[in-house]
Amino acid sequence: MMPVFINFNGEYLPQDTPLLSISNRGFKYGDGLFESMRLMKGKLKFAELHADRLQRGMKALKIDGYSQMDSWFLNNIVNELARRNKVKHGRLRLTVYRDAEGLYTPTQNKMGYCLELTASEEPRYFLNERGLIMDVFTDLPKPSNYLSNIKTCNSLIYVMASLHKTQNKLDDVFLLNQSGNLCEASSSNIFINYQNHLYTPALSEGCVEGVMRQVVIKLAEENNIPLTEAQINPDILYEADEVFLTNATRGIQTVMGFGVRRYFNQYSKVLMDELNKL
Repeated sequence: MMPVFINFNGEYLPQDTPLLSISNRGFKYGDGLFESMRLMKGKLKFAELHADRLQRGMKALKIDGYSQMDSWFLNNIVNELARRNKVKHGRLRLTVYRDAEGLYTPTQNKMGYCLELTASEEPRYFLNERGLIMDVFTDLPKPSNYLSNIKTCNSLIYVMASLHKTQNKLDDVFLLNQSGNLCEASSSNIFINYQNHLYTPALSEGCVEGVMRQVVIKLAEENNIPLTEAQINPDILYEADEVFLTNATRGIQTVMGFGVRRYFNQYSKVLMDELNKL
């Protein structure tokens, strides 16, 4: 079998190469952030949006070198990794961490990074055939602050939510923010169709600023689907007509049920068709 390669700080190495030292700040403190991305037909999808979000995140975390992480650089490293792994479709994860010594106080703010690629057979986005069954995860509300919109390496809230999901035989869970409003799902943004109007939690509600969220908001606008970024009480889940989730690797996923409530697919199909045209 051909070895699978990763890009570790510009070096292409077999993915099972031992790399991290005990002082790595990503490992010790979750001091970093990451982008989940999709490779389709040999091309990185939405490179400009990923680069823009990554640069803003690095700037917010005061990690140097963010100007290097532009769409040209992302396309370049993705294309080279795909070529070396002979992969045309797959999921990518780019982790950026503060490459420094120190305790909580870092000795410097240099950037380190690692790009991984997992091959898949999917040349486009597919709607899930069976809708997701979900519930609300209430054990751990997500705080709202300027780090909440960034995909940081500190992901314990999503780990705990996912453990809850598995233990309760659910497909996914809704996360609430510190005010008890809907925030996001365990790895996705949320969209709710209520009386032919789409609602999604505003960024001020503490959700991650998803790339697919941005794409879907723009697609809704272009297709005259009314959409509001809002503060959303979870009680709307009992009244909603349709609920779907979005993220960069899976596109759009439909939710079938919450408790005894069952949902229809109305806008999700239209938006998925439009998404696959991009």
